[in-house]
Amino acid sequence: MNCRLNGPARLMLVSDLDYTLVDHDAPDNLSLLKFNALWESYYRHDSLLVFSTGRSPITYKPLRNQKPLLTPDITIMSVGTEIMYGGGTDMIPDLGWQQFLSHRWDRAIVVEETNQFPQLTPQAEGEQRPHKVSFYVDKVMAFEIMKVLSQRLEKRGLRFPRLFSFYEPFCYTPEHSQLQLKTKLLDVKIIYSSGIALDVLPKGAGKGKALAYLLKKFKFEEKLPHNTLVCGDSGNDAELFSLPQVYGVMVSNAQEELLQWYEENASDNPNMLHATERCAAGIIQALGHFHLGPNVSPRDFKDFRKCKVEMSSPAHEVVKFFLFYERWRRAEVEKSEEYIQNLKPVFHSSGIFVHPSGVELPIHQCIDSLAGLHGDKQGKQFWTWVDRLSLVQIGSNAWLVKFNKWELCENERQCCLTTVLMSSKAEVPDAFTWLHMHQTWLDGLEIKEQERWDILKMSVGVEVEKIFIVPEMDGTPRVII
Repeated sequence: MNCRLNGPARLMLVSDLDYTLVDHDAPDNLSLLKFNALWESYYRHDSLLVFSTGRSPITYKPLRNQKPLLTPDITIMSVGTEIMYGGGTDMIPDLGWQQFLSHRWDRAIVVEETNQFPQLTPQAEGEQRPHKVSFYVDKVMAFEIMKVLSQRLEKRGLRFPRLFSFYEPFCYTPEHSQLQLKTKLLDVKIIYSSGIALDVLPKGAGKGKALAYLLKKFKFEEKLPHNTLVCGDSGNDAELFSLPQVYGVMVSNAQEELLQWYEENASDNPNMLHATERCAAGIIQALGHFHLGPNVSPRDFKDFRKCKVEMSSPAHEVVKFFLFYERWRRAEVEKSEEYIQNLKPVFHSSGIFVHPSGVELPIHQCIDSLAGLHGDKQGKQFWTWVDRLSLVQIGSNAWLVKFNKWELCENERQCCLTTVLMSSKAEVPDAFTWLHMHQTWLDGLEIKEQERWDILKMSVGVEVEKIFIVPEMDGTPRVII
């Protein structure tokens, strides 16, 4: 099920995406980037990140291309009807979960009967999944449609349904926007959420059911996480909060239906928090509130020279360096030779940097070249973050660190697999020296060097044979004529 961790996770963080982890009203993605830096610095090595989203695999991919999302260990998709291990380009479906949901589920009957309601507007084809049939409908009509639909399904052999909310007690009024219908034998579940979305699912589906399934598998493998934090903002997240022995956070921008569920069902639960911060910032707030681990992101420090942490690590050092790199190029730190000189002791004097193109350069030469890049991204949407960071101690004072290093500039993204060899300093506690760094482009995410080469040829006006390219650390070609 999960090979990355050999034992139980210190923390399993389960989060909805849209308007929970991802704030679509914040184009700078600052709270998400703060979460990224915090997770990769202090949690990735011994904890699990799980996304639980209403998005299908088809609509999840564009979000990853638009936002600086980390790669989760597990992705629960399509309102809990699909479980994938991984969350990047290498997702593996849980076939056992699919088989479980197929029991007493007949999608063809559901499609036939829902076609009889012209008030139901089918969602995009990408949201129609093997165990999910999805529509949009005005909430004023939703309750009556759900009643009539259940009656029609009864006539097709799904037995007489009883009407109730997933979270009783519950009295439906037009103001409510989250409701569920089930048949008496629980063959079908009808969910209405967010004041517009109606989903017909198998009886055992849903975000909470999927998470309960995962927790059961972890327990069977003796890998049950020590703590689990669930995070959400809308009605279809409420099922997550009903699981026993989990901590829960509703972000400050939670929708009305979830707030009402909280008041009626969980307001006296000490393990539930209604955060005062939006989206990812609310998740970070919950980490501190429940004492689940560090809740101060490296991005919260404006001056890394004053950055004091309880315990440093190679992961923290990597995140901190690339944050400085981003701020240097955005001119958010002053152009000072002192910064460059202070970097050099962090990198071994004989260390080598291998650029994705294969060019090898002394690391100190690369550090010197940073001076010329100061402010070249000023005023632009330029961000860097690291993802999938792993570290292995390969000696008494040596560490091998691997991660994906991302850059986003306006709408152009690049990513390279980066390997760093580090050593700890016996004379300085929690201090590390970079010995070697090697980068390789990930497929489809390399820098468009040929395009930039053509532009350079035109701009300098000389023959190709007289131009040499020396890539800087970010892949930007430096011309020598």
